[in-house]
Amino acid sequence: MILGANTGSAAGALRSLVSGKAPSQVVKSVHAVKGVSLTAYEGDTIGLVGRNGSGKSSLLRAVAGLLQPSSGDVYTASQATLLGVSGALNKSISGNRNITLGGLAMGMSREEVEAMRQQVIDFADIEEFIDMPMGTYSSGMQARLRFSIAAARKHEILLVDETLSTGDTEFRARSQAKIRELSGAAGTVFVVAHGHAMIREVCNRAIWMDKGIIQMDGETNAVLDAYEADVAAKKAAKEAKDEGK
Repeated sequence: MILGANTGSAAGALRSLVSGKAPSQVVKSVHAVKGVSLTAYEGDTIGLVGRNGSGKSSLLRAVAGLLQPSSGDVYTASQATLLGVSGALNKSISGNRNITLGGLAMGMSREEVEAMRQQVIDFADIEEFIDMPMGTYSSGMQARLRFSIAAARKHEILLVDETLSTGDTEFRARSQAKIRELSGAAGTVFVVAHGHAMIREVCNRAIWMDKGIIQMDGETNAVLDAYEADVAAKKAAKEAKDEGK
């Protein structure tokens, strides 16, 4: 998978403006994910681990159809849903209206939205704030609302990216229980989270990625133990190198 990024300088833009010529652009190709091949099955809850920039989120976006691979293909039995619906939500309107907006964005009918409205409010625990603009919510409240809207509908393939790292301990516990419920309902769930304890708790499988490449794919504890040992070894090597300077 190749992501393109245009780079240039303000001075170059100014020169082109004066000369009337279009600015030249340099396109830098970044291989976010390379040579990834995997199969996920119904009932799998898969945790993706790796350092920042290892390709975890790019892989999820490719599965969701939000990034087009430069080579290879992604096949899914149904449309994958990337949690949450933040792109559809509007901070200038109330949480209540955002429930409607988010539900419709997920393809629900207005009747289905009304049927799940109170469930979303209760799960997000924002009853007293539900008619206030979403922009007045704390980041934790916004995350709870996004998760609650997305989790109110059964998804055959659900992709969760870092959402569960936000919120208080009680909400994280309820979120984890909801993830287990969703995966137990013959669905497939991918989870990206900094908290390895949560991945150990809810995932039956883990994939360790580094520099866009899958380093290990297997049983959750085995993969996490190997990844954490690698992180510790590299940290120790760096500290030893720094001490030797």
